[in-house]
Amino acid sequence: MNLDLLPTRTAGAAENMATDFLLLQRYPQPAAARFRHYGWHGPAWTFGYSQKIAFVRTQLPADIGPGAICRRPTGGGIVDHGDDWTYALVVPRGFALEELRAAESYRRVHEALATALRAQGVAAAVKTRCEPPKDGEPGCGPAGVCFQRAELYDVVNETNGEKIAGAAQKRSKHGLLFQGSLWRPAVGAVTVDWDRFAADFSSALAQELGADAAATPWPEFHEDEVGALSERYGSPEWTEYR
Repeated sequence: MNLDLLPTRTAGAAENMATDFLLLQRYPQPAAARFRHYGWHGPAWTFGYSQKIAFVRTQLPADIGPGAICRRPTGGGIVDHGDDWTYALVVPRGFALEELRAAESYRRVHEALATALRAQGVAAAVKTRCEPPKDGEPGCGPAGVCFQRAELYDVVNETNGEKIAGAAQKRSKHGLLFQGSLWRPAVGAVTVDWDRFAADFSSALAQELGADAAATPWPEFHEDEVGALSERYGSPEWTEYR
């Protein structure tokens, strides 16, 4: 089995979300897992599929520009992509990781991420216990805004308790999509070589998957399909779906 490591690309919010969805639904090598790290054209925020747009708008800057926000195909909370390290991982049918319960697949991907950070001296660990509820807030339940509070199996900084990384998932008949975000300021004073981190993270994922990782050219999606889906993800109907 293979883990295809795709080239890094930078795009707007709608195009990035559309691309991740296409990697799940239309990849030309359906039996291969695929991984990509990507960047953002300017300020960008994404939010979970089930979140209410009225709540989301209360958490965003008043002067947010057009096209800077997008509803994800996965769940989770609001993510500010201003200084994060963003990735997508697709695990198709046939891999053991895809068959696990959501909490367990979430934990294993984050164990791989924490391992890659610890290799560079970051005190990264996967959160395995919930604190007792306090002031009306759950100990580590779902948060409306990502990085405000660590949930179970998120990656945290053991020196200060800050949340370093979280993710959201979507399952379909084609497999499992992870969309993950690492908040770079949360690693603390440690200087991270992000290229080395990417290599170590993908290597740890390949080991978890029992796959051979290899750099792979960008898939040749039909141009009209990419454009049409990006337009859909950028439409008011999608953004204000709930």
